[in-house]
Amino acid sequence: MTFKTTLKSSFAALLLVGATIAMSATAARADAIDDITKAGVINVGVFADFPPFSSASADMTLKGYDIDVAQALADALKVKLKTVSVTGQNRIPYLTEHRVDLLMSVGYSKEREQVLDFAAPYAPYYIAVIGPKALEIKNKDDLAGKSIAVNRGTLEDTSLTAAAPASADVKRFDNYNAVIQAFISGQTQLMVVGNDVGAQVLARQEALAPEQKFQLLTSPSHIALNKKEDRLKQAVNDAVAKMLADGSLNKSSEAWLKTPLNPANLKD
Repeated sequence: MTFKTTLKSSFAALLLVGATIAMSATAARADAIDDITKAGVINVGVFADFPPFSSASADMTLKGYDIDVAQALADALKVKLKTVSVTGQNRIPYLTEHRVDLLMSVGYSKEREQVLDFAAPYAPYYIAVIGPKALEIKNKDDLAGKSIAVNRGTLEDTSLTAAAPASADVKRFDNYNAVIQAFISGQTQLMVVGNDVGAQVLARQEALAPEQKFQLLTSPSHIALNKKEDRLKQAVNDAVAKMLADGSLNKSSEAWLKTPLNPANLKD
């Protein structure tokens, strides 16, 4: 065997060893459960200013529906919870680059499914018609002749426009604060908002006694994780199923969303 042949053989062997190491590293990285257990910590990406799902409390720690669920997941895995503040722009890269293990409050879409995996729905997100208890509204036909506040150009706006009878007086505003103010001041009889915005109104306007009348659209939130993390996905699904069964998910809904959890709202 010549020196050249020996060199080629050695180089090929090094490539094989390198490939084997890389594959082993990938295999190790692919099993997030082992990594989380070894670290003793699960890193969960959350929006830091997204009440009532997640926001800073008086002691500056994050509280909310998402935090309750994230803590339950950490408890199920017997590790500490570390919340990581993310934005709409950076949260998917944070997940795919393994800076976080999970993402809370992710809506399902076919586009996202190309790069992410989705655990079972855990949080309701829906667009609802809200009005005072004294005003009887049961369905879209009852919107006839009613004045309704909505945020211009949003999904709420398009959903309401598609559902409202021609005689409905739809008043469009440029932000949610204006929508809420129009409703609570009596400028409009009803408002159409997502349940995240609606929860704040339901909690604070005791004299008006607002309530959800009916829903225009439902799109539940999922916990997102990286693809091929089957053990982690199963652990998340098991923890959410346990919260549903023991009533703790409903307790969080009543505490943060100000309404009992309707399991029908956890269906895509």
